[in-house]
Amino acid sequence: MVLPRILIVEDDKNISKLIKYNLEKAGFACDVSITGEDALDMLDSKPIDLIILDIMLPKMDGFETCRHIKQDKMLSSIPIIMLTAKGEEVDKVVGFELGADDYVVKPFSPRELILRVKAVVRRGKPKEEAKDILSVGEITVDVPRHKVTVDKRDVTLTLIEFKLLLLLINRKGRVQSRETLLEDVWDISSEVTTRTIDTHIKRVREKLGKSGKLIETVRGIGYRINEGDEN
Repeated sequence: MVLPRILIVEDDKNISKLIKYNLEKAGFACDVSITGEDALDMLDSKPIDLIILDIMLPKMDGFETCRHIKQDKMLSSIPIIMLTAKGEEVDKVVGFELGADDYVVKPFSPRELILRVKAVVRRGKPKEEAKDILSVGEITVDVPRHKVTVDKRDVTLTLIEFKLLLLLINRKGRVQSRETLLEDVWDISSEVTTRTIDTHIKRVREKLGKSGKLIETVRGIGYRINEGDEN
């Protein structure tokens, strides 16, 4: 499954490399453009999930680029985080009035930027369809009854294991980074390490028996549940 793709529009190569490196490390795919004009061309040629847009661009600046994007019906739903060395309140107001979703001032912490990117991407995701019964392969999850069966055999899961399996099935085929699992299965303030996530995944696999192989490890990123044969 394709990772969430971020378009970085930044003419400073050192900054764009820094952003790209950290975002890819966090589980995103990235493209880089150094001008607003090139960014608009790229948006017409491939799907983008979020744009990090520097204001101080040559020729067409970030404000004008943002205006073009938000006026295009095919592109207007793409969230934008404005990035600039300026900190004046008027720049933030203009950016938000043009439709920007967030605003980060240079110099910034890569961790802060990544957290903001994740928050904006999460807000922009369509809500998952609520279903009472979910299935993948021979696994069936009865949500209201909090019951899991594999080939009609009852499987006993803890609350966290149940939430973890339910999330993976709801997002089957899509890679879920360990950071995403921390945020969506455990609450953000929980002192949970990625090693704990790996341990829970191992336990769920063991309890699912042969069907545990449907939960795939995506090296260096996280986990996803295979599409399987839907019932």
